Amino acid sequence: MVDTRHGFIAGIDAGGTTFKCGLAQPDGRIIAKQEIPTTQPAETIAACAAFLKAQGEKRGGPLLALGIASFGPVDIDPLSDTYGTILKTPKAGWSQTDLRRGFAGHMPVPVRIDTDVNAALLGEVASGAARDADAAAYVTVGTGIGAGIHVAAGLVGKPKHPEFGHIRVQRHPEDAAFKGVCPFHADCLEGLASATAFTARHGNPAELAPDHPGWDMQAFYLGQACLSLHLSLRLDRIILGGGLMRAPSLLALVRRQYLELAGGYLGETHEDVERMIVLPGHGPDAGLMGGVYLARSLIGERPVQT
Repeated sequence: MVDTRHGFIAGIDAGGTTFKCGLAQPDGRIIAKQEIPTTQPAETIAACAAFLKAQGEKRGGPLLALGIASFGPVDIDPLSDTYGTILKTPKAGWSQTDLRRGFAGHMPVPVRIDTDVNAALLGEVASGAARDADAAAYVTVGTGIGAGIHVAAGLVGKPKHPEFGHIRVQRHPEDAAFKGVCPFHADCLEGLASATAFTARHGNPAELAPDHPGWDMQAFYLGQACLSLHLSLRLDRIILGGGLMRAPSLLALVRRQYLELAGGYLGETHEDVERMIVLPGHGPDAGLMGGVYLARSLIGERPVQT
């Protein structure tokens, strides 16, 4: 058992646009954080490690463990020789990047890695929007799209992870001409509904009015995603995170599309859907809190079954 009386843990939300780094107390309370741009692997890893080490030294305590919530696909099998390695990814320059060894070279502490959505979901189950749910999913809508799913037996797919972002979806009637941004599939959820795809079609989401037709199109795809998850697994909670979900009008539109697409099949009311499809309880720090929870598990603090 690690002596946690004098020291800190670290979490990283490793995304395609930024790596959000956090220093935390062993109980999970974040005391310092910073976003590092995702450039080339060696540069990004070094910058994150430098920040975390400096913050620990500033407060006079060693780093005890590091948890990384990573974009994928990534090898999350602890028994694998390539555990912690990002596999073939659309993110240029990052395929075959060994995050675990890369960070361990700068920070000689135990490192645990899981997908960004799996880790975020663990944090939400422990103390966020899914803490009262028997079965839940976390979907991130950012540079790409991914989903983590947690049921009574733990995270679904272990020692691998779901690739929900690459399921096929029905195209919106006004979206036939769009090529899609996924280099592998023309009509997958990520290719049509990621923030990358949204921006390619409609421009900067931060500059669009709430009544822009792009939001309805986006909700059409995310409504399909939520319906597929719920019909397959009968989830209590579907948490929609990621940068694009910060748009003020989008959550309500997704809920409405879900109900329209469901067609009354399950007899759900608006109130039922409002309870089921929600934003993260940890807000924009959901992925970072996921990384912190992974680190906590390495020092004997395992808040939820994994």
